[in-house]
Amino acid sequence: MWRFIPFAFKNSMRNRRRTLLTILSISVSLFLLAMLMTVYIAFYHREAAPEQALRLATRHRVSLTFPLPEYYLARISQLPGVKHAYSASWYGGVYIDRKPLHNFPRFAVDPDGVFLVRPELQAPPDQLAAFQRERTAAAVGRTIADQLGFRLGQKITLQGDIYPGNLELTIRAIFEGENDGVMFFHRVYLQEGQPRGRQGWIGMVWSLAESPEAVPRLAAAIDEMFRNSPQQTKTESERGFYLSFLGMLGDVKLILVSISTAVTFAILLVAANTMAMSVRERIREVGVLKTLGFTTGTVLTMIVAEAAIIGLIGGLLGSLMAMGMSAAIGKMPLMFGADLRMRPAALLITLGVGCLIGVASSLAPALGASRMRITDALRHAG
Repeated sequence: MWRFIPFAFKNSMRNRRRTLLTILSISVSLFLLAMLMTVYIAFYHREAAPEQALRLATRHRVSLTFPLPEYYLARISQLPGVKHAYSASWYGGVYIDRKPLHNFPRFAVDPDGVFLVRPELQAPPDQLAAFQRERTAAAVGRTIADQLGFRLGQKITLQGDIYPGNLELTIRAIFEGENDGVMFFHRVYLQEGQPRGRQGWIGMVWSLAESPEAVPRLAAAIDEMFRNSPQQTKTESERGFYLSFLGMLGDVKLILVSISTAVTFAILLVAANTMAMSVRERIREVGVLKTLGFTTGTVLTMIVAEAAIIGLIGGLLGSLMAMGMSAAIGKMPLMFGADLRMRPAALLITLGVGCLIGVASSLAPALGASRMRITDALRHAG
């Protein structure tokens, strides 16, 4: 059977315009499918880093938009099993303008704790000491520094929106590590310029447990400690926090699966129509092949192989486009620890779906043509 594969490939190129358009349709659709699969795997099936398994996120029980009293940080830090903790407040603000290039995550943090809770983020000791010592200092990730040309000692201005007033910051540290597309600066410096009513509040608390086994116990203990407080808390693992944040947008998993299914079904209909037209034009040729001794199974295999080749080429092109797009997105500073590089699993699924689309779209017309009697095939008007 394999010796007929080159023949099937030549047949697929007889009507080059139609074949090319079909391949492009499949590739664009499978590009979208590959990107959806990449997002799905990145958020729901990516293996967590060892440090991530030890971190807990504590926020207001109702919503992230509600702050917590800053004394919660000290209370959480004193719990048995907590190694380190720090507070983080989303600043927002504007750097230069609101273009995507200048829109990166910015957090007001406790400078002494952030790099203890996140040991995967590494900065030279002298730079780290300078950041912790200077009230108006900022630390930026290597990803942002490379993109925006930040250098040590450079002064930048952040224009407030969530918080009133502007911040004048000096870059004192550039750190590296996984998901380093973020900026940190001193929480105390931010609060100094706020009205009295907005002082003494933090966005959330990040803590580092001594062991993975202590994580569920600490999560329950933290929430129980503030159960009767006006600002009740919700504590979860870092991965759980990221997924719950996505859950605020709706059932993201269902949305991704639904769109992927709709895309696959739509391109299947396009491919089926194309293959039906191709087979109908070649029914006389099928009769000639059967006259020459080609069996029904051989004819069926050649037609299905032709469609499978078209689907596979479309899947390959779509995968290459998705790899390029995900690589470009991977260089951008993203929140939630999202690593949107295309995984081998997404590549294999995309190629498999492309091949499956080819086979499924050609099976019905191929069966009809291969089972046709020789006399009926030769009399076919085309």
